[in-house]
This record gives sequence, C-alpha cells and structure tokens, in this order.
Amino acid sequence: MVKKAGKSLKYVYLGLMLFFLYIPIIYLIVFSFNNFGTGRRVSYTNIGAWKGFTLSNYSNIFTGEAGKALLLTLEIAAISSVAATVIGTAAAIGIYAMKKGPRNVILNVSQLPMVNPDLVTGITFMMLFAFVNSLLAKLNIGQIGDIPKLVIAHVTFSIPYVIFSVMPRLRQSSGMLYEAAMDLGCSPTKALMKVVIPDIMPGISSGFIMALTMSLDDFVVSYFVSDLSSVLSVYIYSSARGTKGVNPALATVIFIPLVTLLLIVNLRRLSKEREYEIQSKKVKMKDKGGNTK
Repeated sequence: MVKKAGKSLKYVYLGLMLFFLYIPIIYLIVFSFNNFGTGRRVSYTNIGAWKGFTLSNYSNIFTGEAGKALLLTLEIAAISSVAATVIGTAAAIGIYAMKKGPRNVILNVSQLPMVNPDLVTGITFMMLFAFVNSLLAKLNIGQIGDIPKLVIAHVTFSIPYVIFSVMPRLRQSSGMLYEAAMDLGCSPTKALMKVVIPDIMPGISSGFIMALTMSLDDFVVSYFVSDLSSVLSVYIYSSARGTKGVNPALATVIFIPLVTLLLIVNLRRLSKEREYEIQSKKVKMKDKGGNTK
C-alpha cells in the first residue's frame, strides 16, 4: 500500500508540475484565436475576455512591423544556431580529445556563460561592441551594424549549450570507431565526417535545437546589444508596455515549430535507444559458442 501510494504521489506531482508549466502556453494558443477587436492585440485589460473565434490574428502576421520583427528574429536564429552548432561541435570534439586535467578546466570555463546572469552578459556585450566601434571609428572604418552584433552575440552564448549537448554523446561513443576508420584507409577528415559525426548526430541535433531555442527566447542580450526595436522579443516588450498590446499569434507561430522539432528529435532518440536495447538483448541471448538460445 505504501509503495502504491508513493507511486501515485509521484504521478500526481508530475501531473501538477506539467500542468503549471504548460497551462499558460495552452492558454496563449487558445487566445491567439480570440477576436480582441480594435488592433487585434492582447493587453492587460482584455487578456481574459473571450470575444469570439477569429483567424484575423494570423492573417497579417507577416506584414507590418510585427511581421518584420518575426522574420528578422527567425533569420538571426537560423544563422546563429547553425554557426553555434558547427563551432560548438568542433569545440566539443577538440575538448574531448584533451587530457583529463585540461579538459575539465576548459569544460568548466565553457559552462560559465550558462550560469552567468543574462543581464551581466547583455551589458558585457554592449560594452564590448561599444569599445570595438569606437576603435573602428578612430580608424575611419565602418562600424559593426545591429544585425551582425546580434548574430555574434547569439552565436557566443549558444555555443556552451551545444558543447553541453554533444559531450555526453561523445562519452558514449567508442573511440575505436575512429581508429578503425583510419586503419581502413580513411583520412582523418573523412573518418571524422563519415564515422564520428554520424555517431554523435543525436547530440548535435539536440544542441542545434537548444541554440535555436535560446536565440528565439533571448530578450536581455538583444535589448542591450542592438538598437533595433524590430527584434521580436524587444518588439513584444515595447508593445506590451505601450498602448497597442501584443498579438498572441506571434508567440504561437514560434512555439509550434519548436515543439515539432523537439518531438522529432525525442522520437528519433527513443527509436535509437530501442534499437540499441534490442541489439543488446540479442547479444545476451547468445551463448559462448555463438549460438542463439
């Protein structure tokens, strides 16, 4: 009885945790189809008032200032996540090849941006780009624009998450695969691309999704780094603080693709784990003579 009660409490706790985490998102998705009337925007005065079903919130989502903010945010997220994935994967492979002492030091240093407050990171980037632009101005060289600054900042704070996702997969992978490929005539680059990268691809995919999510979700760094009010997070902040309110369809359009990507990656990982379990069971079923029982 005690074990059953404890098991039931675990499920109740898990259900309550998921409920409080996802009920605001479900609420947002439902109210993205609400007819808010003038301006079709969510504000603090009409957030809980259902005025009828409509698709008008989605009809002009890619037009006007909101559409520009959404497209620019998606472009920056795509570029920065791809760049962060490439750099982070290469860094993870290099760190994994180090000796234990230097590897632990580099890993600890690389994880600092993950625990560093976003406010400190944003102010640091702002001061860095201000210093660089002042030097470029003295040299009569064109200054770094807002979009390059955003891309550089997003790539920088996304790299540690890619390293964090790829390193466990490298630990699970066997170093003998790389050596075997080299023994069979592959060059180091070919062995890396044909053997190592496919073997750690689940970790790379998870790192890419983490980088993409962090870029889309970022507000503080984008607010301090760029003067653009057309970045989606900054646009939503300024709209919510102003009188025009926020279109909830903007958040829904970003949320659904991310959930789809997460489901695809997780389902793929589960299928790989099941295949591994099946292969392990087949190996255990074999006797010492190599015959299957």
